[in-house]
Amino acid sequence: FLTVSLLEEKGYDPLAYRFFCLQSHYRKGLVFTWENLDNAAGAYQKLVNKIAALDPKDGEVDQAVVKEYEDKFRQQMGNTAQGVTALYDALKAKTNGATKLAILGSFDGVLSLSLLEKAQARRQEQAELLAKEKATSQGGYTVTGEGDADIDALVLARGQAKKAKDFAKADQLRDQLKEMGVEVTDVPGGAVWKRM
Repeated sequence: FLTVSLLEEKGYDPLAYRFFCLQSHYRKGLVFTWENLDNAAGAYQKLVNKIAALDPKDGEVDQAVVKEYEDKFRQQMGNTAQGVTALYDALKAKTNGATKLAILGSFDGVLSLSLLEKAQARRQEQAELLAKEKATSQGGYTVTGEGDADIDALVLARGQAKKAKDFAKADQLRDQLKEMGVEVTDVPGGAVWKRM
């Protein structure tokens, strides 16, 4: 038999397994294969990505539209596969992002797939990645390293000092990085750093 801890050991999110189970009609047996689970996990991630793309600040929540979709959802929930389909219908609704998120949050109160939480985490990851890219690439100068924002900032400051012909500051930053055990190699358009 299959346990949640086994799924986690194999790298699966337990909620992806829940999503897989919800897609099955209650009158039919669930056909488990790792390939089917992989497909469900991929579909779950795509669903989270689509929800993460919605802007929570996009308009006011239209309660009439929310109620309309909740009523449809209640009728469809005799079959969880149709309940999952309702998620996609909500994403296609001709309404604003705030209303879609309210509808999806209502549905997820029943389906328990943590869709809004996962989408918020994905938005946060994307914002952090964008901030990091912005911090490590300014004025055509790109810093590539081992993912340490503090070191990236020092290497970027060194590059900007060199560009401004402030060689004393650039040398000071190079020495500071060397003391931290970081080796910087200048490359066309930027610098690459690694720990010594």
